[in-house]
Amino acid sequence: MPPRLQPTARQVRLGAELRKLRDAAGLRAREAAALLGSNSVQMSHIESGIAGVSEERVRRLAAHYSCTDEGLLSALVTMATERTRGWWDEYRDLLPQPFLDLAELEHHASYRWDVDFLHVPGLLQTEDYALALFSYVNPEFPKSDVERWVEHRMKRTVIIERPDPIPYETVIHEAALRIRVGDRAAARAQLARVLELSEADHVTVRVIPFDLDGFAGAGSAMVYAGGPVPKLDTVVRDGPNGPAFIDAEAQLGRYRTLFRRVEAASLEPERSRDLILRMTKEL
Repeated sequence: MPPRLQPTARQVRLGAELRKLRDAAGLRAREAAALLGSNSVQMSHIESGIAGVSEERVRRLAAHYSCTDEGLLSALVTMATERTRGWWDEYRDLLPQPFLDLAELEHHASYRWDVDFLHVPGLLQTEDYALALFSYVNPEFPKSDVERWVEHRMKRTVIIERPDPIPYETVIHEAALRIRVGDRAAARAQLARVLELSEADHVTVRVIPFDLDGFAGAGSAMVYAGGPVPKLDTVVRDGPNGPAFIDAEAQLGRYRTLFRRVEAASLEPERSRDLILRMTKEL
């Protein structure tokens, strides 16, 4: 099988997790490669996501690494053997790889938490809001390209609108809800959309009001995507070239704590809906 020219974040994550297991076992790359009848170059390609790896090889490596976490092993096998192409592949000619990776991450997530301060979270955006946002941020893009970016964003909402939606929690600052990305009508429709989705059993929307004392924020917008096991959770933060993916165990723990702190500072869901309803009436 030829090397991948541009492995996805999911493929890179699989290799990284195999490398973590090898490091924990105290084995060098050439020693692990020997277990597969391979060489250190091939092992490097596997651990960087450039080369695929079979279920049999994943299980053989895990056995020699003394991995006893059956949940983790099962998840790694699934990552190694899934070959289906997702709907996001339709946009490979237009979107940078990190945005495709984000859609794939969401597709496989077991739950998701969001924190936003300047914009309504992507999963809650209306088409008009997303169109106004992308048009403003990318004025040089042809209209057809902007429309496809918006189309991609709208398709991502499937994870909270399908028959088996994932649990979704979001904390939004009042500023993000009051900023008029589009016109007054679009702003009113956007608030109505947030209110509508907040009524779903699997969706929790909390708002941080302007008049909260002692709140210093969380640095920037944050997405926390739950994996099949906690070790495979992922944090996504905005980077200069698009979404940046974070998976180091210590950092995951830090961001879990950060989300809960921000959540604790926000209004309860019912009071959050009341505030959003008041904002809607003001428009």
